[in-house]
Amino acid sequence: MAVEVKELLEAGVHFGHLTRKWDPNMAPYVYMERNGIHIINLYKTAAKMDEAGDALAKIAASGRKILFVATKKQAKDIVSEKAGAVNMPYITERWPGGMLTNFVTIRKAVKKMATIDRMKKDGTFMTLSKKERLQVDRLRAKLEKNLGSINDMTRLPGALFVVDIKREHIAIKEAQKLNIPIFAMVDTNSDPRQVDYVIPANDDASKSIDKILTHVTNAIAGGLSERKAEKDAPKTEKKAAPAKKAEKAEVAKDEEE
Repeated sequence: MAVEVKELLEAGVHFGHLTRKWDPNMAPYVYMERNGIHIINLYKTAAKMDEAGDALAKIAASGRKILFVATKKQAKDIVSEKAGAVNMPYITERWPGGMLTNFVTIRKAVKKMATIDRMKKDGTFMTLSKKERLQVDRLRAKLEKNLGSINDMTRLPGALFVVDIKREHIAIKEAQKLNIPIFAMVDTNSDPRQVDYVIPANDDASKSIDKILTHVTNAIAGGLSERKAEKDAPKTEKKAAPAKKAEKAEVAKDEEE
């Protein structure tokens, strides 16, 4: 699915930061300077989007999860909607320190939510005092807010997708420690060397974020479809096998006659 440069232009993907705030390592992705602002080379953005999309589709097809990280206001709703649509985990509240490097502890917190839900189903919850019920409800709400979106993430993700690597520097460091591939929207004020798959883009405007996330999640959806098709293929073959067997038997019978 080729990226149209015109569409990126309309979404304002090309607007970088003020020239005095730039990171010199972003020089290869800067097209020009206009009114004290760096303009991103959208042809490079389009090529990098295609490259990232292909790699993410392969990860999704392999059955691994891609964790999306975006805690800035402009990106929260877009990321939760787009990542949720392709059933991928995401963090849009504060990044829980040790989310990756101390994953076992994070999983315990997620399991705690499941335990509380079970208590509510089997009636144990109602045996608690009013004060205890209130405390448990508060804990459940807090866990849901911070970790609810990673409920189904039973192992470390196959990749991280980040919006604004400066803001999410703790997440970046944790992924680097564990050699988890990092995909990210990188603006002109950030160092692209921290990222494995750089998408040079305006990471402050919601239109720009939406445009990049749409492309990325569409690529992931393609990878998931491919995985489903591969899984369904053996079932189709199994169903077809008895029919083929009967057909061969019929042919053999005709030959005998």
